[in-house]
Amino acid sequence: MKRTEKKEINWARVKIGIVAAKWNSFITDEMLESAIHTIRTKGVTEENIYCYRCPGAFELPLASKWCLEELDLDGVIAIGAVIRGGTPHFDYVCDSVTRGLTDLNLNSGKPVSFGVLTTDTTEQASERASTEKGNKGAEAALALCEMIQLKASVSGSVE
Repeated sequence: MKRTEKKEINWARVKIGIVAAKWNSFITDEMLESAIHTIRTKGVTEENIYCYRCPGAFELPLASKWCLEELDLDGVIAIGAVIRGGTPHFDYVCDSVTRGLTDLNLNSGKPVSFGVLTTDTTEQASERASTEKGNKGAEAALALCEMIQLKASVSGSVE
């Protein structure tokens, strides 16, 4: 078995988009700030971070696609929060977002990390967006960085 080393990345040259849903902004704002902080800590420069807001989680796949197509990014972090209500709307939105972001990953060949909370209650969403208990926006940012590094290790595309 051939084992490879992680390729070193010049994070100052990496371009990352973040698309965050406005719906449930009391949750997504915290996740967005943590994602930005996380990639800045890695060394991604402020001018290489592109932040956009879309109406809700349902719009995340298309907004992320536009960012990948128009901005020549290395990857995108998609941030949203879908909280279960009393109708099946929750299931349709969660399924569409998951399928859309999955398809975008495979069709674009660039990583789009899934920073979308799908919770039963507002309290659960607040816990997962809290910096005290492990913010899911930060986790999505770390996942994206790992995928960018993996891509560089496999193909040598990011220097």
